[in-house]
Amino acid sequence: MGPPVEQAWFSYKEARGYAGIGRTKLWELISSGQLRAAKVGRSVKISKTSLDEYLRSQDYKEIVAK
Repeated sequence: MGPPVEQAWFSYKEARGYAGIGRTKLWELISSGQLRAAKVGRSVKISKTSLDEYLRSQDYKEIVAK
């Protein structure tokens, strides 16, 4: 058995649990182009990489320093 595979795309529910962001906020971020997402059949998959990048860009120390 090989090493565990890191998940690259999340469902809304998985993204909410991973990032602690609500469904409406996720939808807003996807609609504005701040998060990458893909439509697969009837479901939406959210890029873990873009979610990580968004969270890093919202670093609290940087926001407070502005």
